[in-house]
Amino acid sequence: MHSNIFDRISFWSLFLVITLLPLFFLPFTNIPVETSKGLLLVLGLVSSIVFWGFARFFDGRIIFSKSTTLLASMGIILVLLASAIFSKASDVSFFGTMFDIGSFWFIFAGMLLMFMCSIIFRNPKNSKILLFGTLLSGALVLIFQTVHLFLPKVLSLGVLADKTGNVLGSWNSLGLFAGFSLLMSLIIVEFFLTTKREKAILSGLIILSLIIAAVVNFSLVWTLVGAFSVIIFIYKASLISKNKKVDSGADMESRMANFPVFSFAIIIVSLLFFISGNLLGGFITNKLHIQNSEVSPSLSSTMQVTKSVLKTNPIVGVGPNRFGTAFAMHKPLAINNSQFWDTFFNSGSGLLPTMVSTTGYLGILAWLVFFALFLYSGIKSIFSRTEKEINWERMAFFVLSLYLFVSAFFYSTGPVIFLLALAFAGVFVGLSSSHQIKGEVTLMFLNDHRKSFFSMLFLVLLIILSVAVSFKYIERLISVSYFGKTVNASTVPLAESNISKALTLYQNDLYLRTYAQVYLVKLNSQVQTGSTPTDADKASIQATLDQAVNGARLAIAYDPRNYLNFQTLGSVYQTAATLGVKDGYTKAVEQYKIASTLNPNNPGLRLAMATASFADGKIQDAKDYINQALELKPDYIEALLVFSQIAKSEGDTTSALFYAKRAQALSPSNSDLNKYIDSLNKAPASTTPTPSESKTVSPAAKN
Repeated sequence: MHSNIFDRISFWSLFLVITLLPLFFLPFTNIPVETSKGLLLVLGLVSSIVFWGFARFFDGRIIFSKSTTLLASMGIILVLLASAIFSKASDVSFFGTMFDIGSFWFIFAGMLLMFMCSIIFRNPKNSKILLFGTLLSGALVLIFQTVHLFLPKVLSLGVLADKTGNVLGSWNSLGLFAGFSLLMSLIIVEFFLTTKREKAILSGLIILSLIIAAVVNFSLVWTLVGAFSVIIFIYKASLISKNKKVDSGADMESRMANFPVFSFAIIIVSLLFFISGNLLGGFITNKLHIQNSEVSPSLSSTMQVTKSVLKTNPIVGVGPNRFGTAFAMHKPLAINNSQFWDTFFNSGSGLLPTMVSTTGYLGILAWLVFFALFLYSGIKSIFSRTEKEINWERMAFFVLSLYLFVSAFFYSTGPVIFLLALAFAGVFVGLSSSHQIKGEVTLMFLNDHRKSFFSMLFLVLLIILSVAVSFKYIERLISVSYFGKTVNASTVPLAESNISKALTLYQNDLYLRTYAQVYLVKLNSQVQTGSTPTDADKASIQATLDQAVNGARLAIAYDPRNYLNFQTLGSVYQTAATLGVKDGYTKAVEQYKIASTLNPNNPGLRLAMATASFADGKIQDAKDYINQALELKPDYIEALLVFSQIAKSEGDTTSALFYAKRAQALSPSNSDLNKYIDSLNKAPASTTPTPSESKTVSPAAKN
């Protein structure tokens, strides 16, 4: 009796996690949508585990799937654990800024979700409830986002800023989720017994999914939806051909009634959008005034970073959740030709390539084994010998999870798509194992006091650990709200108070860099008072400077491989130098140099070294650093302007004008630059040789 009650609570807890994942977020907070999903995952998963553990106390029986896919998932966890332990920034690899999607604990929670789904939803009745619950959740998401397109301000809820703001996180993720809802509806229409009313409702959901996919206008969605619709069409047609081998008129009508018309229609629509390219989809987005500015590294760039990581750390890589630092170290030089040359990319071309890129050969092997076993069991299940052996729920969960996994390979989908993929894979594993003879393992422990002791000890520890982890996570989640308040603070004291509260709850390098920047702003406000500082003012200024330096140093201690931390400390020292701190510029250049070794193809760091050296009176060093910056990025306007200012300070107006005009050629509409050139034209000309004749000019400048 008690075990049945606890099992029901465990079931509904896990059911709500999966069905509410697409919908859940925390309105009117400073917590991003994707970050808020972690709260639902942690609380729901912990509740399910705790009540499942209580149920096992009373019935003395543990049943789980005997699956090689689940065994392979344990291999992934072990490899990630080893990679995180040997990482040079373990805190980043284990948890990251806030339960980052590539971190060990997030992937561990995802695999645990898959394991629990294989236990809780292992019978067709429970799995069918979950399938239709997810379908309803998807319908609510699509309806909400459709209304939000026309009322973005009314339905912003303090989090969804504009038309592209959505409950999935990124705009393209919404398109992929629309494709997921479409395929889910299509599978139910084609393979499940439905009434005319149910079929009409599902048809409406299919149309709504197509509309959202068209509005998002993400080519990957049409490619995947079209490909999976072809598979569904061929599979349904093959079943019809197998079971309707007759030629009479009546039977032909029956065959036509069962023809997969929905699949065929979706294939045609997908093909139309795919062939038209941006013509049809672009027309819709332009009419709705939608702009999507998502950007990520290409697959080739991601693979190049992966190859470089494998050369330096071949076995377990540099650690989970460290793609950003790996990309900074090994990014292709060609990226400097784009406007994203100084962008810090936390993920690569896709979520799965990002995950495997930092965990070495063992990580790649573990993921390959997992997907190979998953595909083998899925294909084997779908192509059973007879139609009676096919369980349509099992087929649905396999196809849908495969769609989500493929989406995660080609795009950084965010947490919802990835967690749904793992959850649906877990349901498929549970259904497959329960269908097979000896497909499950049953452990009875009440009839043996030794088994009972260790089993109960395990369950107690599992419950205690789950509750402790949930409390720790909530504490860190609250810190995100204070961090958001810091970023949006209108005054320095308010920002100072909020960032201090955030750091009290959880320390990471993002918070610490922000802490340093807050005190830099405070330092500038203290210095720019205009009055002669008293001894008390000087002491306050020194204390503020010490706080900024300390924050940057703690950020470096947290992650000594992130160039942003050294760059922040360099900017602190450079600001201190303007206040007369001895050797401030020298220390700034030292930190910029370290940052440059961690991001060698970043011209901005060379320019920072140049400006610090120029301010310190080291003109030749400044020129050398600018030359290095221009070699990395020949169209670097800021570097050309600093070169011009250096030449102007030396009285070389001709060279100053030359570099300024080179910058003007790259940005002819820049009014400030045009005014600067006018001031140089009015200055008396110098007799110094032009840069084209000078020996000190860089090859990049000559080009």
